[in-house]
Amino acid sequence: MFIPTTKKEAALLGWDELDVILVTGDSYIDSPYIGVSVIGKVLMDAGYRVGMIAQPDTESDRDCSRLGEPALFWGITAGCMDSMIANYTATRKKRKKDDLTAGGKNIRRPDRATIVYGNLIRRYFKDTRPIIIGGIEASLRRISHYDYWSDKIRRSILFDSRADLLVYGMAERAIVQVATQLKRKESVKDIKGICYIAKEKREGYLELSPHDEVAGDKKKFRQMFYSFYNNNDPVTATGLCQRQDTRFLIHNPPQPPLSPQELDRVYEMDFERALHPGHLEQGPVRAIDTIRFSITTHRGCYGECNYCSITAHQGRTVTSRSEASIVREAEGMTRHPDFKGIISDIGGPTANMYGIECALKAKKGGCIDKRCLIPSACEHLPVNHLRQRRLLKKIREIHGVKKAFIGSGIRHDLILQDKKHGRLYLEDIIRHHISGQLKIAPEHSQDHILELMGKPASDLTKRFVSLFRDTTERLGMERYLTCYLIAAYPGCTLKDMYRLKDFTKKVLKFRPRQVQIFTPTPSTMATMIYFTETALSGKSPIFVEKDIRKKEKQKEALF
Repeated sequence: MFIPTTKKEAALLGWDELDVILVTGDSYIDSPYIGVSVIGKVLMDAGYRVGMIAQPDTESDRDCSRLGEPALFWGITAGCMDSMIANYTATRKKRKKDDLTAGGKNIRRPDRATIVYGNLIRRYFKDTRPIIIGGIEASLRRISHYDYWSDKIRRSILFDSRADLLVYGMAERAIVQVATQLKRKESVKDIKGICYIAKEKREGYLELSPHDEVAGDKKKFRQMFYSFYNNNDPVTATGLCQRQDTRFLIHNPPQPPLSPQELDRVYEMDFERALHPGHLEQGPVRAIDTIRFSITTHRGCYGECNYCSITAHQGRTVTSRSEASIVREAEGMTRHPDFKGIISDIGGPTANMYGIECALKAKKGGCIDKRCLIPSACEHLPVNHLRQRRLLKKIREIHGVKKAFIGSGIRHDLILQDKKHGRLYLEDIIRHHISGQLKIAPEHSQDHILELMGKPASDLTKRFVSLFRDTTERLGMERYLTCYLIAAYPGCTLKDMYRLKDFTKKVLKFRPRQVQIFTPTPSTMATMIYFTETALSGKSPIFVEKDIRKKEKQKEALF
């Protein structure tokens, strides 16, 4: 069932009042791939009455007041993406298209949507129920952060949105705990995975440098960022606090990730896998073509690529669903009236991390002094693709499934690391799970840039390309590689891009098409490097291209 979007729809469920009203910057797609839909369904599963307002008019109360006022709280998200990234390119040009808006035109999501929606509710509902912000925009902007579009350090989004609470990360458990405490009229301040505003700092919490100091001192910003980054592990993190004006941001430690059983329950809830009928007259949503019949197998990523926001949002611990649950979801798809036998994607942030995780991490937390995969996979990480091979075989055997693709990228270094099942896994996906191209993400060819990215050395890419070609030739199958590459990354010069072009000719032997200019996203390691213009160690300056035309030249160098 759809979450009600009008009083009439709520009345059909026998609801004369709503406990929670969710507001989102995307059109309402009821899908396990859409965060606000997941949160809404989780709250309903816990017994709460939930309503949904998608892309409200920001110049009046026409939309924000149509469901009335909630009994417990308002929940606000900018949508599946940070609104500034959704609205602008890496060269700050306005995007004309929006794959998450009905009709496809980028005309309904405001810049800094979380802030706009929070202030919209404050404007028309005086002394209202608590306003809670979440989603990736709120999550990545929860402390003082560098904002690329204004080129300055902005304070926590919790203050500018005038919200009461910020729930960060994958918030299913935290949001139910918040709803429970509010219903009981009890304090929420000890719940993990939240931020709130207080007059005083919290005893026992690590105090970060104040906002006005980090905004004007790059060295202090770097120190603040590392304290934040190193306290994102649910096992080892301590709480943080930071003075933002005359008040303090209180940042509780993160929630533990959901267990496999909890993850199974979330993804097996009753999703329509469709756009809400109320949007149909506006036109189709392009994103549905990709996500309608896709399956999430796991969450989290221990790759820790420095430009990626997953570490700050989903975390670096991989939690995998059970094979039985995934198979049940696939079987359920075959009964959907629009299913044509094609599963678009079986994967997660990185497809071939399914079923692979370090057992020590659950007990002792992630290592601060080393990474799971760089420079090579840690000896404590049991890299073995057998479980994913077994899962994919079960999916292939489901009656009604003609093809199940791996649309997510894979870590080619993990395949090389797995001496027992790596090649067999590669054979499986070449035979059964790609349409003609396999996606990998080497991102660059120059090792000094790859080190700044937190990516495997170029030699591993060369080895994998050779393995891929040998395998396709041996199988007698015409298959190709497609690569994600980044231009204008911190430390990258125009000469480095010409060297990358030479690498694509000699090693990849094809002209790359998926090349993007680096976008500094809030609260990532790469953005810290971009802003401070210093290497990871902080001891030496590095070149950072900040001229937009010269960034474009770096991208053009590949073509």
